[in-house]
Amino acid sequence: MNKSGADIYLALLHNQIYNKLGEKITTTVTNYDLHDISRAAKTYDVKKYFVVNQLQSQQELVQRVKDYWTGGRGADYCYNRHEAFSMLEIADDMAEVKKKIEEESGKKAVVAATDASKFPNSTSYAEMRNIISSSDRPILIIFGTGYGLSEETLNDCDIILKPVLGRGDFNHLSVRSAASIIMDRLLALPWWEE
Repeated sequence: MNKSGADIYLALLHNQIYNKLGEKITTTVTNYDLHDISRAAKTYDVKKYFVVNQLQSQQELVQRVKDYWTGGRGADYCYNRHEAFSMLEIADDMAEVKKKIEEESGKKAVVAATDASKFPNSTSYAEMRNIISSSDRPILIIFGTGYGLSEETLNDCDIILKPVLGRGDFNHLSVRSAASIIMDRLLALPWWEE
């Protein structure tokens, strides 16, 4: 497969996330999010997948899972999982993620948020594919956990993508499902042109 366009980074945010009462909290890490988003990110040639959680206990959990699959018995058991987990990184906050991307690429990332809500200035997936194909800067796509990204986080983004909508009225995808759908919409080869 020929890769073209900007380098893509993902971040799954657990800090400054809303709960169902609209309070800002730090959510806990879900094991499935580590596995499934890592595997999808590797499939779509994402440069790095950051898990953003400021709690030391949660960072240690993520590190233990990563260490298991990238070394020793886990890597021997399932090398594909080793490849996927090798791209996962842990960060305290968005500032650290942005700094790491700039250090690696030499350029500031364009930050694109995902959200289940509609905003008047939301960007379509077709528009975002064009941005990715023409940008000379890396692009960081961020996903929220819990009940979504805080208003401050959204206001700090360059782009907010339109929500993923299905055929019905129900709109409550798991973040790992939404991440896979969004990666496919933005990064898949154009199967619709075949």
